[in-house]
Amino acid sequence: MEQRRLLIVCLLIISQAGWCRPVGADDMPPDESPTLNPNAVLPTLGGKQFWTDELFFHDWHIQRSSFTGHCRLLSGTSLRYAWGTFDQCRQKLELIKAKRQLPPMDGPAVIVLHGLFRSSSAMSDLCRYLRKHGYTVFNFSYASTRAGIHEHAEALASVIENLEGIDEIYFVGHSLGNLVVRHYLADRDNPERGIQPDPRIRRMVMLGPPNRGARIAEALGKLGVFHVVAGTSGKQLAKGWDALEEKLATPDFDFGILAGGRDTKTGYNPLLGKDNDLVVSVESTRLGGAADFRVLPVMHSFMMDNERVQEYTLRFLEHGYFASHQERQPIPAE
Repeated sequence: MEQRRLLIVCLLIISQAGWCRPVGADDMPPDESPTLNPNAVLPTLGGKQFWTDELFFHDWHIQRSSFTGHCRLLSGTSLRYAWGTFDQCRQKLELIKAKRQLPPMDGPAVIVLHGLFRSSSAMSDLCRYLRKHGYTVFNFSYASTRAGIHEHAEALASVIENLEGIDEIYFVGHSLGNLVVRHYLADRDNPERGIQPDPRIRRMVMLGPPNRGARIAEALGKLGVFHVVAGTSGKQLAKGWDALEEKLATPDFDFGILAGGRDTKTGYNPLLGKDNDLVVSVESTRLGGAADFRVLPVMHSFMMDNERVQEYTLRFLEHGYFASHQERQPIPAE
């Protein structure tokens, strides 16, 4: 085991120190080679809580480190092909596109967002389901505990702006991921600066969204260790909710809400005092203007893997309702 760890450390040192020949150096124009850092194509060691996506191209993506601010270019199999600045990673991606004759992106796409403490892996099953039904899916990963919701929204904006060729955009958010989208919408709704949310956005499904705050976060926020573990985003859900809520927009496109609960007074967590999914109360998920609303017997952390949740999600993305147009349960706009 010690020898294996030593080998991994050595490989990392070699790749960062520039002792390896740059991958694909023969394919690089001489005037462009110096702008790319030496790199060995190696698997990453994970660290999903420390990296945030800023660009997708099919299954390739550029991520930024929450610690150093530098970027890396990853393939769909999590091999690192470049590192450095965002522009350097994008330059390498353009070389790969040309070398491999990768086709442009087109058609509709779904951006899927995980929640606090989670990573893109938590949404993998739902992403596979949507891909199986013909959607291009981008499983947006962000360092949820290492930055504020504003920073996550800015990264989402970068992803959206770089979706070249995509003609329709849909969102599926779980928990905190929904607030990231709502923050993005508010940040881009500024006619005075000549900016607006991307006009390609069509619909959104919210899974267990803390649209009116999360009481459990407020309770845990009284413990000093919570802020250390949950970071700025967790703090905003706890003590900073009033200030955060003012920066969240209500989507002006069709959105539906799926909440978890047991149709009882105590739900899955009696400490919340209302029907809930163990983490978020049903009442807290509600947001005026929703085109459809449902409460399903699912717990917060696992709802995205539930078969019925996935079926409802797909149907809403396609038609704007969970079951049928006649069975819609809209929430009146406030």
